[in-house]
Amino acid sequence: MTQVQRKVTLMAHSQLASRFASEQALGTNVYNLWLDDNITDGQIVALSAIRTCYSHNKPSEIARIEGKRYFTQKATDGGKGSEADRLIRTIMASKHTSTMEHSSFTFAIEGISRALLAQLTRHRVGFSFSVQSQRYVKFGSNDRSGGFDYVLPETVELNGDKPVTIYAIERIDEDADGNIVHIEYTDEVIFEGTALEYFDYQMREIQRAYDALRALGVPAEDCRAVLPNAAACNLVMTANLTALIGLYSKRRRGNGAQLEVAELVEDIRNAVVEVEPWADALFEGARH
Repeated sequence: MTQVQRKVTLMAHSQLASRFASEQALGTNVYNLWLDDNITDGQIVALSAIRTCYSHNKPSEIARIEGKRYFTQKATDGGKGSEADRLIRTIMASKHTSTMEHSSFTFAIEGISRALLAQLTRHRVGFSFSVQSQRYVKFGSNDRSGGFDYVLPETVELNGDKPVTIYAIERIDEDADGNIVHIEYTDEVIFEGTALEYFDYQMREIQRAYDALRALGVPAEDCRAVLPNAAACNLVMTANLTALIGLYSKRRRGNGAQLEVAELVEDIRNAVVEVEPWADALFEGARH
């Protein structure tokens, strides 16, 4: 059992098939640009998808026939980049975003809270999730997991030095419907320390409860009911580019998102842009 940090790793992304990635299929100009890393696989796929909707040429021929024009000429709208960049800007502005769905990305996402997972999996269209199970993976202290790991919210860390004193409960009064109306405490102190220490104390108390239930013969699938939203989990997520841009637009910083998910979508953006730099403008456009 330990506090963990988030880690996002890009495992795979759309690339040209070896048979298609040839001078014969792409044409000499586009092939040389691609070999020199001046254009990416994703750009070729995006151009082919967009122009298929508006061109009489066949999808397999668009890069060879139209690629030189779009990848070597400067953008005619006065914006940055090539005519291909201008075309993508135009398509995104017109909301013809299905053309960006042909590029997909697979991520290993590790050390996020179950609270974040609940927010992330609300995004369904264009996403696939494979999540570490709390039913089949056992989180007892003596299991191979060593207990459940947890994520510390930044606000708890920021207030971590503030003092916390917890007193024992003497009596709880309820109304006729079973709602708590009054709690009376004793003078007995059951915890005294900092907010950070209290958070850690609560995580360990939850681990003790989980272990105690397991010791009674309660199966892991039912013991998991006591685990907190802070419990860490791992998953593999695959999404197309349009879906990722939509996720970013809703969960980015400054848009009312919780900090943990806002930081996650920045990690995802950075991982995508590392292999498809042209996509950065699409994420930036989603901010407005």
